Amino acid sequence: MIKPASLRQAITAAVPSLEADPDKFLVFADAGAIAANGVSSLSFEYRYTLNLILTDFAGDADAVFVALLAWVQRHQSDLLDNPDKRAKAITFEVDHLNNATCDLSIKLPLAESVRVTVGADGQPIVAHLDEPVPEWTLRSLGG
Repeated sequence: MIKPASLRQAITAAVPSLEADPDKFLVFADAGAIAANGVSSLSFEYRYTLNLILTDFAGDADAVFVALLAWVQRHQSDLLDNPDKRAKAITFEVDHLNNATCDLSIKLPLAESVRVTVGADGQPIVAHLDEPVPEWTLRSLGG
C-alpha cells in the first residue's frame, strides 16, 4: 500500500509542526480487504479505511483538511465526485484536551489497484496503478 505514506507526506508538508514531532501523527489502515475477481490474473485491489490521528495537535485544522482534500482530489477523487460518497465518506472526530490542543482523528475509505503480471522468468511483477485523473483537472491544466 502506498497511499497512506503519500497522504501522510502531503499533510506533513502542509503542517510543519508534524514534521518536527512525527510521533504525534499516527496512520492506520483499518478494516482492510483484498478484492480480486478470480480470473487468471493475480491483480487485485486493496480496500481499507485510513485512520489519521493527530495527537496533542495545536495547529490549524483548516491546514490539515485543505491538504487532505487536495490529496483526495488527485488520489481518490471518487470521494469528491460521487454525491453519495461526498456527503459521508470523509469523517472526523475531535477530542479537545484543553484550550490549545486536541486529538484529531480523520477516517476515509481508500482503494488501491495493483496489477500483477508474470515476467519472462515466471516471477510476478507487481505494479501499483495511478488513479485516473479527472477530466475537469486535465481541462484546468490546459491538457
